[in-house]
Amino acid sequence: MAWCNVDARSEPAELEGDFAMTVSVEPTSAEAEETEPAQALRPHAEDAFAHELAALAAQDDRPRPARWKLSPWAVATYLLGGTLPDGTVITPKYVGPRRIVEVAVTTLATDRALLLLGVPGTAKTWVSEHLAAAVSGDSTLLVQGTAGTPEEAIRYGWNYAQLLAHGPSRDALVPSPVMRAMAEGMTARVEELTRIPADVQDTLITVLSEKTLPIPELGQEVQAVRGFNLIATANDRDRGVNELSSALRRRFNTVVLPLPESPEAEVDIVSRRVDQIGRSLDLPAAPDGLDEIRRVVTVFRELRDGVTADGRTKLKSPSGTLSTAEAISVVTNGLALAAHFGDGVLRPGDVAAGILGAVVRDPAADRVIWQEYLETVVRERDGWKDFYRACREVSV
Repeated sequence: MAWCNVDARSEPAELEGDFAMTVSVEPTSAEAEETEPAQALRPHAEDAFAHELAALAAQDDRPRPARWKLSPWAVATYLLGGTLPDGTVITPKYVGPRRIVEVAVTTLATDRALLLLGVPGTAKTWVSEHLAAAVSGDSTLLVQGTAGTPEEAIRYGWNYAQLLAHGPSRDALVPSPVMRAMAEGMTARVEELTRIPADVQDTLITVLSEKTLPIPELGQEVQAVRGFNLIATANDRDRGVNELSSALRRRFNTVVLPLPESPEAEVDIVSRRVDQIGRSLDLPAAPDGLDEIRRVVTVFRELRDGVTADGRTKLKSPSGTLSTAEAISVVTNGLALAAHFGDGVLRPGDVAAGILGAVVRDPAADRVIWQEYLETVVRERDGWKDFYRACREVSV
């Protein structure tokens, strides 16, 4: 509520329709907060890691391709992490084989587009965003692939008010992210390429082979300037996938992003991302949370691989992917439960429900698989009694 302080004068002013008064308005704390700039829930990579990109650019003395913000070496360092000569620490954005990142970065320095392929949850989108941020300083030139993505999303559209009033013209044309990237020598991104209908996918063939985008309505074309390239992501595990034509696939250099090789690497990835997400959500750090993170990763890896970590017991795998990304989600949700409804310590009961939701996607088949895993593996494992009881409670 805003309070109005009226200063009544000892000698009344001339009255001409309105009262003469001095009014001061004091905003409430809620109103004051509304005047402050809103903080993005998830800043773009180039904003969230602006200090690291600036530090790399300042100390990067290696050759840079046309319109690149950093050299290929600096882009790889940005993704993989390291310490610069001045002591600046670059945090790892991707934990995995270095050669994969080097091949991806080198591809973008050539005239071939980059296709990041892998099962869901292997950080394809994350890597593509950070690659675009490091190369072009802008990761927002994005086409989100769906079953309903039209040609206009890749080529261009029209401002129909302008079109009807003045006919086809450059002013009436609405460029797509791909067209903008071509004209400005930037990196465009296409997410979930295989979800886009095949005939729409093939609109990329001329763009990637001829580096030009015809505009037949105007008798013109947009030619890509140096620095333009495209990163696409795809997986073949989801339903409703459209295979890429051989003509389009030839225009890409394909880099397969694998699942983390070792439990330690996956625990490291989950820990880093949970910490980043928790700080963005103002969640307190959970003491001893590493034990539960390791437990979640162990469960996911065993069910995903179809065998226990010691190799002694064969397991049935559920229908879900049980990816690293899902493990991050389970732990983040558990952290929120511990912070808001517990004592701030991440415990088995905080992650049990999230694990159940991730594992049991098919209520019939997956529930049987989960119950067998609980009784044959979790129940007999030393130090897992609390986890077993928590899982039994949410599984009823």
